Amino acid sequence: MSLTPDSEVHSRDELVAFVRELHHDYLRRGHEWENQSLDHFLEALAAWMDDSPGWYRNLGKQLPEDGDWTFLARALQAATVYE
Repeated sequence: MSLTPDSEVHSRDELVAFVRELHHDYLRRGHEWENQSLDHFLEALAAWMDDSPGWYRNLGKQLPEDGDWTFLARALQAATVYE
């Protein structure tokens, strides 16, 4: 699994494929992840999103202003109940 600083996700299908790849990576080597539990993963996700303007700035990139933030929020919430 690799999403380099220069990688882009251009569509919902690409995002689905990336999340599936992330899931498979967790199944293969989740024991190596820094955040192995859901509570730690979600805390790290929130912390990175909060700090992301600095991450983008450090790489000389712009934080995407036109990202569909609502879609991502709905997807994260839906995963709490979706089977």
